[in-house]
Amino acid sequence: MRMRVCSALVVATALLCIPAAAQQRTVPASQAEIQLSYSPLVKQVTPAVVNVYASRVVAQRPRGFPFDDPLFQEFFGGQMNMPRERLQRSLGSGVLVGEEGIVVTNNHVIQGMTDVRISLVDQREFDVDVVLTDPVSDIAVLKVRDGKGKFPVVPLVNGDGVEVGDIVLAIGNPYGLGQSVSQGIVSAIRRIQKKGGEQAVYLQTDAAINQGNSGGALIDMKGNLLGINTLIYTKTGGSDGIGFAVPASIVKLVLAAARNGDKVVRRPWIGADLQAVTREIAESMGLDRPFGALVAEVDKDSPAARAGLKPGDIVTAVEDKPVEDPTALTYQVTIRPIGSKAVLHILRQGKETTLNLPVDSAPETVPRDERLIGGKGPFSGAKVVNVSPAVAQEIGLDGSLSGVLILDIENGSVADRVGLEKGDRVLMLNDQKIDSVNTLASASEASEKLWKVTIQRGGQVVTRMFRF
Repeated sequence: MRMRVCSALVVATALLCIPAAAQQRTVPASQAEIQLSYSPLVKQVTPAVVNVYASRVVAQRPRGFPFDDPLFQEFFGGQMNMPRERLQRSLGSGVLVGEEGIVVTNNHVIQGMTDVRISLVDQREFDVDVVLTDPVSDIAVLKVRDGKGKFPVVPLVNGDGVEVGDIVLAIGNPYGLGQSVSQGIVSAIRRIQKKGGEQAVYLQTDAAINQGNSGGALIDMKGNLLGINTLIYTKTGGSDGIGFAVPASIVKLVLAAARNGDKVVRRPWIGADLQAVTREIAESMGLDRPFGALVAEVDKDSPAARAGLKPGDIVTAVEDKPVEDPTALTYQVTIRPIGSKAVLHILRQGKETTLNLPVDSAPETVPRDERLIGGKGPFSGAKVVNVSPAVAQEIGLDGSLSGVLILDIENGSVADRVGLEKGDRVLMLNDQKIDSVNTLASASEASEKLWKVTIQRGGQVVTRMFRF
């Protein structure tokens, strides 16, 4: 498909010819500049932006009247209630970032799928393997299965130099129409979405992003990958000019884990409860404005404790990067490699000092003991795990949690029918405290007619009674 993308802004070819030291951000100064095109930049990048096609076969039983009626089932002997297979499909975009055929896309594009393929702009198609998925960042890494030769790539940058107002292009496969390009600016450089205890960080752009763009490229005017287009805020179902991309620095974190052969992404863990500095707190501490991350509590034997952080400290910067709030601190630590150190600039009792924070991953303090609960109780069919800081971080929960967490629920199981959900933390069963998977499994083997369940869901403690 022939594409021609015209814009009212600076031409990419001119920027590519200017030495790095001389490049400056400018606005169009003449009619001639307004009529220039992004076409050379698009031609440079689009060979490395791919379409992603994913599918799986699912079995679905007929439900509702008359299929659920016992008389109907008895008359037909269950023949009319046999599961029927159907093909479930997912469509998105991806970006080649490794010449050996490494592709990054969104986890939600391929999640749960069994067959994944990519197609390039030159119409070549390849089967790919899923190397690593990271639900917290919504990034997945794929590898071309039988690729020969080198693939075109889009270079990754850290993104530290990106600023609000910078021009960007979004490239992807919206609505399955084929490769398309839209233009806009960076609207914000650190938008936060809370995912359990983890902070998902995004670049915000007004470049048009629609369904099918997920996993596509957000590039700067040098053809560098600034982020992976991930989601939109919309009231209409289409683009309202509020799109979000996972920053390249987070993509590099997941990519490094995939290349190391890791099964999960190990993120740095600070081990401290942080809160924003309010205006009242700033005034009480003699600050001229609210800024920084206030340390409220420090976990025992954590990196924060080893660094010497204390409750009441205010972290104002990491290295040379200002810390305006706790999310900025978490982000700056997260993008640093495990095993390194981060220099924290802090205020302690009105005096400035520095501390060296060890960049370590969250520990697995108890065995996971991941298993599927049986028995006749309400947790039958629930896949559960012991919670440690490592497990909590992997699935996006508060790292200080402990106990037992539901990882998944089997469709049609007792746990599914009583309304238990993935992410529920099990607190008590029949007034017995549940502190481990083994305790829950043993308690679930009881022959009870009445079951009392207490769980924590979304920060709320819920108690329900079930009769079987």
